[in-house]
Amino acid sequence: MKKYLIALITLLLLNGPSFAQIAIRTKSFNLDKNVAIQGYDPVAYFAIGKAIKGNTDILAIVEGVTYNFSNPSNKILFLKDFKKYEPQYGGWCAYAMGYSGEKVEIDPNTFKILNGKLYLFYHSWTNNTLNKWNKDEFNLKSKANKNWGTFYH
Repeated sequence: MKKYLIALITLLLLNGPSFAQIAIRTKSFNLDKNVAIQGYDPVAYFAIGKAIKGNTDILAIVEGVTYNFSNPSNKILFLKDFKKYEPQYGGWCAYAMGYSGEKVEIDPNTFKILNGKLYLFYHSWTNNTLNKWNKDEFNLKSKANKNWGTFYH
């Protein structure tokens, strides 16, 4: 039993994320009480093209970040390939990340799927940053990728 436990711990340490990597994710990502996307289901954006609030009873914790899901099937899909479904830039506003390199809150209902990746945006009565993003997407995306690297590495 002791040998089995040592082998399991060694396997987890060699293949899993380090404590430092988990700390960077939880510090860098846009989390509300340690929950990503304000509790919205990340898979629903891809599966049905809509923002759907997740159920707090159907959750998964991946490398320190908690995600809620609207149904068990979405949770299973997420766990098979979580990087496919995670929002870009830690769930912060993609436009703000590209425009000024700032971490700005998002409206989970304002999003775009681009090349199989989820981008989230700030949206208020007077300001829809998705529209601004669409006007200069190539340059903003390039800058956002660079700026995100300063927060998350």
